[in-house]
Amino acid sequence: MKNLLHFLLMAIVALSITHPLLAQWVQTNGPTGGQVYSFAVTGTNLFAGTYGGGVFLSTNNGTSWGAVNAGLTNTRVHALAVFGTNLFAGTVGGIFLTTDNGTSWTALNTGLTNTNVWALAVSGVNLFAGTFGGGIFLSTNNGTSWLEVNAGLTDTRVVALAVSGANLFAATAGGGVFLSTNNGTSWTAVNNGLTNTYVPALTVSGANLFAGTYGGVFLSTNNGTSWIAASNGLPNDVISALALSGANLFAGTANNGVFFSTNNGTSWAPFSAGLTQPGVWALAVFGPNLFAGTWDGSAWRRPLSDMITSVDQLSNAVPTHFSLSQNYPNPFNPSTTIQFEIPEPTHVELKVFTSLGREIRALVSEILTAGRYRTQWDATGFPSGVYFCRMQAGQFRDTRRILLVK
Repeated sequence: MKNLLHFLLMAIVALSITHPLLAQWVQTNGPTGGQVYSFAVTGTNLFAGTYGGGVFLSTNNGTSWGAVNAGLTNTRVHALAVFGTNLFAGTVGGIFLTTDNGTSWTALNTGLTNTNVWALAVSGVNLFAGTFGGGIFLSTNNGTSWLEVNAGLTDTRVVALAVSGANLFAATAGGGVFLSTNNGTSWTAVNNGLTNTYVPALTVSGANLFAGTYGGVFLSTNNGTSWIAASNGLPNDVISALALSGANLFAGTANNGVFFSTNNGTSWAPFSAGLTQPGVWALAVFGPNLFAGTWDGSAWRRPLSDMITSVDQLSNAVPTHFSLSQNYPNPFNPSTTIQFEIPEPTHVELKVFTSLGREIRALVSEILTAGRYRTQWDATGFPSGVYFCRMQAGQFRDTRRILLVK
């Protein structure tokens, strides 16, 4: 009987090795022609801006892409922005507009004295363009004409823009973050606590403003008046892209793929399984998926359901020691429950690995108070096999072998 059980387990392991894991990033069929620097979503259309290949459109969730560049005389696209029924592209040769989903483009550069456009943002009836070396320009007529609005902007190398109500934020390549409360008429530096001032990415979630820098992620809850580091679990890398899906924050890095946080950056978990190109320069949430644009000019897709897990506190009674219980049921199909206890507040990581040691899912990665907790792993899309669930909390480490049988 022991020999038979051993044979069955080895056969299951072999299946897990020879069959690809489905719950991971999948490369889409395009775009082509250069690094993917930006995405834009309008209705059922997903646009990708590339550096050298122009703009690409997918109408089927990334299954296929087509170039939409007629009239786009500069194909080095840094930024895309949707303004009503209009789509704008910011290129190193100025700004272009399409009103027909990319079938044709028109240049709109009147008054734009610097055409190296790295960022675009919409605020009410105002359209803003951030340029590298020329600062910020404002259009109140759909890009027909532009006005320079740089008073107080001491660094004119603008690489990202973000809007929060009446506040407009500009991120620069060395001067940190600037704030305007009057549509760019005047700017004020807001860098208190921002220890790295090269800021490639900005995003807003309610009262929270996040900055992706060359030294991690920073969070401000007071419109940039002060910043705190929010990089626990992130590698020492450039944060090149940020995206939001509800309360979930995603970060793309220049060398280490994608990470996500469910607690406003207090802790981060890696989610790069299957992403063979780790240089991520654009992120976008489109329907049920997260899309990543990479340095090699490809677009990748992963279901948000693969990334978002939850942990439930069963009791706040203080346990006497750390513990990781065996999952139940075990064997299981397709989901199983995992419980653990922590006697003190600490950062907890609970991850699932293949029998070869490859991480495939981060179930928990956050700071938890003392208590007893429960989480689930839904293994839909994973092949039968032996997996390992590893818990790390402070100095405590423990691993359980779990068996998925379909």
